[in-house]
Amino acid sequence: MLASVTKPIFRAQLSSKQSNGHFAFVPQIRKLVFEYSQNWPSSTNTRTYLRNNLQNLARANPHVEVVVRQRNNRQPIIRGFYLNNNEKVIPLNGFEVTGIEKKVQLLLDSSGAKIKSLKRRTVESATESARGIWSGLHDIPFQI
Repeated sequence: MLASVTKPIFRAQLSSKQSNGHFAFVPQIRKLVFEYSQNWPSSTNTRTYLRNNLQNLARANPHVEVVVRQRNNRQPIIRGFYLNNNEKVIPLNGFEVTGIEKKVQLLLDSSGAKIKSLKRRTVESATESARGIWSGLHDIPFQI
């Protein structure tokens, strides 16, 4: 009678949930948008980068939608759109072609999460402490 009340545990139920990087890696970036001006001198290196490296970038990252848009009379920028609905924008004026490559790689490797300060971060725990919360009122003073 006891055996009919308990449910059997199957091996598939004991497996843990998969997260990014355990079974397969899912890149967090979904779209790159290059915006530049055709006339402004600050967009010269951006135009050179797009002319020489855009096809290689698109072939190396088939999971990323690459969009090139003219932005007349404005500084060149690159926007990264991520799966968590965040967006990162990096201005490209003043960068050489190699600097633009580094910024593109930075957006490709980024997760899209907001940057958190490492100073004074509070410790957060999902579980309660094994010893409980310490308090001077609950402790018996040490006697000599």
